[in-house]
Amino acid sequence: MKRSAALQPLSREHHTALTLSKACERAAQSHDDVLLEETCRRVARAFADELEPHFQIEEQSFLPLLRSAESQPIVRHTLADHRELRALLDGVRRNDSNALGSFGKRLADHVRFEERVLFPALEELLP
Repeated sequence: MKRSAALQPLSREHHTALTLSKACERAAQSHDDVLLEETCRRVARAFADELEPHFQIEEQSFLPLLRSAESQPIVRHTLADHRELRALLDGVRRNDSNALGSFGKRLADHVRFEERVLFPALEELLP
């Protein structure tokens, strides 16, 4: 599906996020301490450089467009996902394999939710 021009940069970032989520899940299950630590560092960098700015754009620029009562479950779901990913980051920074695995799964689920639910809802409102 062709995305609205306003959402295309965020949608492209989702590919990178899905790649990162797979790396998280692999490292969490690997029982390889070096891979675990490297992946946790990679996630912390990606979160600061890419994911948090991505979340901020959504929270400040796009979610406020969803004002209708019907849209509120989408807004709540998006914000809850963002909160959960931010909370899991603490465990990732401690090289916790369970937190890393949970982060990877939650990130993949979140990207799919945005592509299938949030972005189509936004596209109804964007030119």
